[in-house]
Amino acid sequence: MSEAEIGVSIVILGIFLLVSHAFGYVFERLHQPRLIGEILAGVFLGPFVLGKIASPGFTFLFTNPILGADKTGLFLSLVYWLGLLLLMFICGSEVQGLLATSNRHETAWLLGIGTPLPFAFVMIIGLIGLIPMDPLIGVHGTKMSTLLVLASAAAVTSIPVISRIFQDLGILHTRFASLILGTAMLEDVGLWGVLAIATALSDRSSVGGGLIASNTYHVAVTIAYIGFAMLVVPRLLKTIRRFDDHAVSQHSLVAYSIALLCFFVGAAAGLGVSTVFAAFLAGYALINGIRDREKSALNGALHSIKAVAFGVFIPIYFAIVGYRLSFGNDFSGSMLLTFLLGSTLIVLMSVGLAAKLAGFRGLDIINLAIVANARGGPGIVLASIAFDAGLISGALCTTLVITALFTSQLAGWWLRFVLRRGWPLLSTNPEEKAADFSLPAPSRPLLRPEFDLSQGESRS
Repeated sequence: MSEAEIGVSIVILGIFLLVSHAFGYVFERLHQPRLIGEILAGVFLGPFVLGKIASPGFTFLFTNPILGADKTGLFLSLVYWLGLLLLMFICGSEVQGLLATSNRHETAWLLGIGTPLPFAFVMIIGLIGLIPMDPLIGVHGTKMSTLLVLASAAAVTSIPVISRIFQDLGILHTRFASLILGTAMLEDVGLWGVLAIATALSDRSSVGGGLIASNTYHVAVTIAYIGFAMLVVPRLLKTIRRFDDHAVSQHSLVAYSIALLCFFVGAAAGLGVSTVFAAFLAGYALINGIRDREKSALNGALHSIKAVAFGVFIPIYFAIVGYRLSFGNDFSGSMLLTFLLGSTLIVLMSVGLAAKLAGFRGLDIINLAIVANARGGPGIVLASIAFDAGLISGALCTTLVITALFTSQLAGWWLRFVLRRGWPLLSTNPEEKAADFSLPAPSRPLLRPEFDLSQGESRS
């Protein structure tokens, strides 16, 4: 890249960074999820800022549905993917520690019914032809791969957005929060695996019997990769680190963590496995493959990684997601309304049934169902990954992102309403209240549980 191209790229990067943080700050002050502001910043940047600039250095953003093919576009594509990979890596690193033993019975019901029913329902009505698939399929998609994405989008629950809402409301210390997040963590493992398989099924490089053989190979490799990453790599990492007689520094663990992420992503790319899910598995392997005496330093290392990721790369990623939303001829209001209302109704009924079978009653069921319906970050990431891979159309991508935003807003509004009325989140734990909920969010102490990684239990 020439100095002029580098200069233009840095300026555009700075615009995305400043505007996304400004919008995120405003939404925080309005007691709304920050990432919604970051996405709307991207929507604002398109027609109102960058769209008004005639310089060739900026027009690349409008020449390609991803980011453009010139050097400046490739630079921002790299930043975009760094934000996405870091987000999934951080989500994977948080899997351990939220599955308290006291919640296993309830988690089993929510995970066994609340997630599979919406997924299965969408798959069934799609396979019998009740869903018009042609407007949903992307340029590289197949009916099955697009249907898998659609079913996953209907069943997914947000971890980042829900965590942020819980933090803002001061209820991260509650059993309600640990129950929702623990279920969502396990759910995400399965649903991201489905996305990896859907990506493998989209390979059209072969025809006839060759296509079947190619798809069988990709699915088998994907499943093998997931199993190896979750079951073998953590033990292998612990074995390797035993040869180091000294606990390494926090800075060394930052380098170790990022290097592990790079190796996971590189191996996945070589095998044809989704690199995004590989980043999630890298975080999982990292947190489960560390020695006990290094866990304190690892927490510090992950804090440093999160500070950079959430300070720079992840806001830019969400801003670019908003920038790429299609509200032109590709947008379908009827598609949005049908999916939003239909998927919400299915999730509320499924999670409500699971909560009732788990022993919850009354308001407890409503609270769990509405919060579990929040699609948030994973819904947005799912849509953007599937769109990048050509599995879904631009109209469906926009539909999934708007649905994720609306359901997250609904969950936040409902929890705020319940807490202001003084109602318990769970009737079994009426003593659990928000931390000084009478204070505005910026003044309220944010309770963030610390987890003993060796025990998998939270301790406030």
